[in-house]
Amino acid sequence: MSETPPDAPGPWRRTTAWYHRILSYLLMVSVAILVVPVTLQIFSRFTDLIPHYIWTEEMARFLFIWTIMIGAMIGVRESLHFEVDVWPRLRPRAEAAVKLMAKLGVLALALVFVWSGIEFTQFAWNRISELAELPLWLIHIAWPITGVTWLLFLGEQFVDDLRVLLGRSA
Repeated sequence: MSETPPDAPGPWRRTTAWYHRILSYLLMVSVAILVVPVTLQIFSRFTDLIPHYIWTEEMARFLFIWTIMIGAMIGVRESLHFEVDVWPRLRPRAEAAVKLMAKLGVLALALVFVWSGIEFTQFAWNRISELAELPLWLIHIAWPITGVTWLLFLGEQFVDDLRVLLGRSA
């Protein structure tokens, strides 16, 4: 019989790591796609090589919103977003306590994103954009998805910090 090593990640960690990889890929793809409408806008404004496309401005804005939200999701997973190092190097338990307190603020913001994001998406459910005629809920749903993703990633970080605080391994 093969036993899993004691430090092997469980199914929850593997799932969040998989989700993180997908988000990283989506961020790369969204930035690459974002270049297209922005480039079309630039060339159509300053040259007569291509016609003035109106939909490019709206598409760029929509992609930019998703790019920002995906980047914020990744930033919370990697503890690079909403965290500022202002304390000197502390002992592990004290540092875990400080991190937990800081993460409570991120948790509050995540709950606001989920709650208000659902209302925001419901508001846009039956509306379409003026130029590209895209359903607006495709843009507005970025807020609750971001909030839920933050909650998922914060959950594993809370567990790690609580384990350190309680004197167990991280």
